[in-house]
Amino acid sequence: MTKIIVCGIAGKMGSRIADLVRQTPGLQLSGATEAPGSFAVGTTLPEGHLVVDDLAKCIERGDVVIDFTSPQSSLRHAETAAQSNKAVVIGTTGFSVEERQRLLPVLGKIPSVFSSNMSIGMNVLFKIAAETAALLGEEYDVEIVEYHHRQKKDAPSGSAISLAEAVAEAMERDLEKVARYQRYGQIGPRKEKEIGIQSIRGGDIVGDHTVLFAGTGERLELTHRAENRDNFAHGAVLAAKWLAGKPAGIYTMADVLGFRP
Repeated sequence: MTKIIVCGIAGKMGSRIADLVRQTPGLQLSGATEAPGSFAVGTTLPEGHLVVDDLAKCIERGDVVIDFTSPQSSLRHAETAAQSNKAVVIGTTGFSVEERQRLLPVLGKIPSVFSSNMSIGMNVLFKIAAETAALLGEEYDVEIVEYHHRQKKDAPSGSAISLAEAVAEAMERDLEKVARYQRYGQIGPRKEKEIGIQSIRGGDIVGDHTVLFAGTGERLELTHRAENRDNFAHGAVLAAKWLAGKPAGIYTMADVLGFRP
């Protein structure tokens, strides 16, 4: 039995992850955290454990920590997990360059899955977008458009960036040099090798991502639409179950799904 601790259990993702942990054979919910001051702190889970405001207070009860909170909280939780030699699954996005530089060495010390998107379908899109880019080649312009709800704090989404990275690698381009995040005014013709990444925010859109390959006289579009958050939660639980017992290192959903050679 793999024991799971869910960080941010009162949130939309955390609560759904907890439900799926309870429904998954071989997994047991053994602890949970919430931010200090949250109404959930001090309440009791059906399993009999108190929701605490510090992962260190329950870390010894778990084997794998699942975290979909915020960059600052996820970094702190990863450090706590590393100190106790516990595995961790992180689905948080929006890390700054500095935060990633602090996070990655910590994750490398323990078994960890760190991915911008835990959805199985989205990870298939990462793979086929790269393969499509390699097949179509330089004659097709690439645009990535992502849609999310009005409350999302970071832009572009972590998934859009991952898509751009996958396409850029397949086309042997340096994304830092060719990415175009906005267009306004007299910008002139599209630059050679440019990869556009555009963000839309509104309503309660869970998450849509489209990769557009525009050629002469035709275009090809690859789209993933998330209808609810269950696909992310399901992927996170799958990752936690897969991660148990793995050696230290940073894995992605591509590893969990067997996409890597």
